[in-house]
Amino acid sequence: MSARNLAAVSALVLGLGCQSAPEGTVAFVNTSVVPMDNERVLHDQTVVTSLGKISEFGPTSDINVPRGALVVDGSGKYLVPGLTEMHAHLPGADTPPEEVDRILFLFVSNGVTTVRGMLGNASHLELRQQIAEGTRLGPTIYAAGPAFRATEDLTVEVARQRVLEQHQAGFDLLKILEGLSMEVYDAIADEATQAGIPFGGHVPNPVGLLHALAAGQGSIDHLDNYLDALEADDSPIKNADAATRSREMGLHADEEKIPALVAATKLANASVVPTMALWETFNADVPTEHYAGFDEFKYLPRATVDAWIESQNSRQERLNAEAGARVIEIRKKILKALQDEGARIVFGTDAPQIFNVPGFSIHREISIMASAGLTPYEILASATKNAAEHFGSDAFGRVAVGARADLVLLEANPLDDAANLAKRAGVMVRGQWLPEADIQIKLEELAATAAL
Repeated sequence: MSARNLAAVSALVLGLGCQSAPEGTVAFVNTSVVPMDNERVLHDQTVVTSLGKISEFGPTSDINVPRGALVVDGSGKYLVPGLTEMHAHLPGADTPPEEVDRILFLFVSNGVTTVRGMLGNASHLELRQQIAEGTRLGPTIYAAGPAFRATEDLTVEVARQRVLEQHQAGFDLLKILEGLSMEVYDAIADEATQAGIPFGGHVPNPVGLLHALAAGQGSIDHLDNYLDALEADDSPIKNADAATRSREMGLHADEEKIPALVAATKLANASVVPTMALWETFNADVPTEHYAGFDEFKYLPRATVDAWIESQNSRQERLNAEAGARVIEIRKKILKALQDEGARIVFGTDAPQIFNVPGFSIHREISIMASAGLTPYEILASATKNAAEHFGSDAFGRVAVGARADLVLLEANPLDDAANLAKRAGVMVRGQWLPEADIQIKLEELAATAAL
């Protein structure tokens, strides 16, 4: 730390010449900042957070740290915006409170400070409020309502009514699942557009990707239906049963159709949530034991992990290894084409889901996105500024005065290697600073309770 910075800290300690700080004020001093307004690093910076927001940000030589603030020495470290998980499954209404807190902390412990819940129920509205009010520690929540799934009672009229009910209840978006008829889907899309509530998720096969994009679906999760839309004109499985088509589609894709799908996606201004790691798990000819050995499973109840192993064993029995390998390859080509043409990629892992532990799942997702050819900046953008852009928000996803104080302090530059996002020195969520040592203590507690 420079002599000038040491003087500033001394003034802080002695209370000389500095305005008093509100309780909970934190100053990250002499750090390098990756603001995510564009691809750059600002060195020798000080970032002050107060009352849940970034209150000051600039060169350390220009910032007077408020008296009474907690000072975090950022020398040699990198400060980035908190990360967003755009496809999460939040706990259900009957989940014990301690298990709800477990899931929330696992997200936060890895720097995930914003979550879009995509398996909705009414309890998530209360959870969203508790976190916003500071009575519960967790990431800021965007809550989807109960999913629209194909059932006998979901008529056009019922679908329209459910859209209005979810909008009036205060959900942030509608979740679309597979199987909906074109008529029901169009009714949902029309009613949602009139009400001004976004809808996203899956693309039902009867609807198709191009129609969903034209209808205004705000997010296409899992790259859903892109592979179907690539089906070759002379595909021999066009009239096959659903199981056969799912198992063999990778062998009958026409990659020359990718540019048209990318252009349609960009024109629609839709966000794509690729969830690459999960689909690699589904399609890779890899022994279940490979996944079952992940260290982070120790933070979840054994019954959850055992259910995942059983599900994966069953899936492996049905896998067409050749087709699965092609699916993995084609999905990477689609993702890279979307990125190269400027479509909006937003980060998501579908956690907790088979072998995806909340928070920890981001690191495997990052690795696979990198293997598809995305740069460290593009990967980090998908989890920060792109996610904020999806919501039309300037409240998060960047380091800027007035933004929510969601930050991750790293030991290494994430623009050199996105894997450096795993090298944390601490996480700030809504202005609450969690040093890495404290995070590890809490994780040890969670591991102990999971083993009971």
